[in-house]
Order: sequence, then C-alpha cells, then structure tokens
Amino acid sequence: MTVSAYDLTGRTAFVTGAAGGIGRACAILLAEAGATVHCADRDARGLHETATLIKGVGGAAHTHHLDVTDRDRLHQAVASCERLDVMAAIAGIMHSSPVLETRDEDLDRVLSVNFKGVLYACQEAARLMLEHRTRGSIITMASGAVDTGGPGLLCYGAAKAAVVQLTKTLATEVGRHGIRVNAVAPGWIRTPMTDRHGEAQERTEALMARMSPLGRVGEPEDIAHAVLYLASDASSFTTGQILRPNGGVAMPW
Repeated sequence: MTVSAYDLTGRTAFVTGAAGGIGRACAILLAEAGATVHCADRDARGLHETATLIKGVGGAAHTHHLDVTDRDRLHQAVASCERLDVMAAIAGIMHSSPVLETRDEDLDRVLSVNFKGVLYACQEAARLMLEHRTRGSIITMASGAVDTGGPGLLCYGAAKAAVVQLTKTLATEVGRHGIRVNAVAPGWIRTPMTDRHGEAQERTEALMARMSPLGRVGEPEDIAHAVLYLASDASSFTTGQILRPNGGVAMPW
C-alpha cells in the first residue's frame, strides 16, 4: 500500500455540514487529496469561508446553501454533481436533556437532522452512484455516545444509533455494486458544536482528556483523516464498519 491509495484526483466528493468543525476539516482534506468538493450547509457565511480555504490550498469547491432536512433541495444539490465518488454525511446538531424532561419537539428535531438528514444524503448518493455504476464510498457520522451513553444523551444517542443501523443496512444492500458504506464514531472533538465557553469548556476538556489513554481531546483534523481513509482506495475492503477515533475512551469489541 502506498500513499497513492489516498489520492482522490479526478473524483468528486459531497460533504454536508461543511461550514465548520469536522465537516470543514473533512472538506479541506478531501480537496487536498485531489477531490472536487461540493460543500453543503445551512450556514452561508461558513460555507463561503470553507470554499475560500479550499481554494487557498489549490482545491476546487462548490457550495450549496441548504438544510439537510430538505429532501428536495438536497436532491437538487447532489444531482448537480453529475458524478459522485464520495458522500460524507457530517451535518448534525447537539442536544442534551434528561429522559424525563425530553419533549416531542426535542426528539423530532434531533432525529430530523441527525438521522433523517443522513438518510437523505445516503439515499441521494447511492442512487447517483448506482446510476453511473460508480464504485463509491458513503461515510456517515455516528458518535462515541453510541458506545458509552451518558446523562442527557437520549435524543442525540438515539439518532446516532439509528445512523449506525443505517450504515450497516445500506452496506449490505449496495455492496454487490462496489459501493462501500462506513461510519465514523468520534470521541470528544473540539469544535464549535462542543464549545461550552470559558471555565466550563476547560473543565469539560480536562475531564475528557483524563478519560483518554492519549491524554488529550480530539481535533477536527483527527476525524478528517479517518474520513479520508474511508473515502480512499486504502479502505477498499472495508464496508459496514464503525471507525472509532475516540482517543481510546471506549474500546468495544
């Protein structure tokens, strides 16, 4: 295996949640590997910044201002790619509430973005790949919360568990066509979504770092490298798997 296995030159990738955090890091790294990257997010300013950063490293970027829960808009954006080799369904939101205080609207919103939005992206990608007989890679974003649980994680964890099931099921359905489907389940990553500000942020990061054998929390680039691996030919015999870059906080079989 050589570094050429990670070369995405001539390929097209679509990244949801690309306006910041993990999504932005993934979009930039995929572009650095040679892919033309379609960036989607509901944050127009963040999208523009990501596209500018991609062009700054010599990459090619297209932007799509959309909400992943809008199936029709997402269909139009993915269809505009004409060819698709990589789908990285990264977009998600964070929500925390005790089980006894969880409301219908909390659960509906989190499931809509964190599960349905991923489902729609996977469906659109798989259909386009099948249409063009592309041996592509679909990558979903799960979470270490699926393995560890925790107070307040009912909505978030349930949605991410559903993403794991989606990943495994889709992998069995499209594998015979050469399409691979895998998930990344990060541990605690320092992003705008996990930013609790000030002393609260410092205490949380210190706690999470102590839980890791590596003694630190993750950065978006840590997850981006996992996504690049799954997007590339380096993982050509990997499908239906959950890759866990979590600093060793959880070590399931």
